[in-house]
Amino acid sequence: MSARPYYIAGNWKMHKTRPEAAELARALAAALKGGKHRYLAAPGFTLIETVASIVKGTNIRLGAQNCAPEEQGAHTGEVSVLQLKDLGVDTIILGHSERRHVYKEDDALINKKVKLALAHGFEVILCVGELLEERESGRAEAVCETQTVKGLEGVAASDLGRVVIAYEPVWAIGTGKTATPEDADAIHAYIRKVVGRLYGEGAAEKILIQYGGSVKPENAAQLMAKENIDGALVGGAALKADSFVPIAMFS
Repeated sequence: MSARPYYIAGNWKMHKTRPEAAELARALAAALKGGKHRYLAAPGFTLIETVASIVKGTNIRLGAQNCAPEEQGAHTGEVSVLQLKDLGVDTIILGHSERRHVYKEDDALINKKVKLALAHGFEVILCVGELLEERESGRAEAVCETQTVKGLEGVAASDLGRVVIAYEPVWAIGTGKTATPEDADAIHAYIRKVVGRLYGEGAAEKILIQYGGSVKPENAAQLMAKENIDGALVGGAALKADSFVPIAMFS
């Protein structure tokens, strides 16, 4: 157990209408009121304003699931950091495995987004993680190292305090498979070592590294008990208060 605060984030992905989002946000705001950890809700773009009005003034931070790599301009279908700031968003999730593998975002594009978001005062959750075949061929550490190093390229040490890393083994997302707490902790420790090499041991000790990949009420406490796991980036289980709240309030 470290002195780092736990940080539990809910990534709602492409789910919910505005009435459904409002209902979930109200339930979370009420249930997490006395919670002792850090919390985040990241609804889809069309839901942000609705959720913002409910979580404002609570202990739940407001997140977005992506942003454009440019500030503004002729980028049809994209959403800019200026628009997100206008809605009250304070954290942006970048490099999620679905963005990397389904939408083919590479490390250079993700890095551009990370730097832009930080330049505009946002916090960033930078996602890294390996595919099943990469893990089976013994390359999990190398893949996570590359994504971490390239994702943080050009990020000043003074901005690192606004970066959280989320380790998401791609093979465990939405599959019901979870890395064992031991497996997850080993990769978290390795990522922490990479950050230490880039920014020094003090920075490595402070940086929060979340685990993402089929986190459920049944496995949250065992994962959080590990020395290098500082929270969770929750997908499917974040869509219902009944499943997210027990994860968020684990003891």
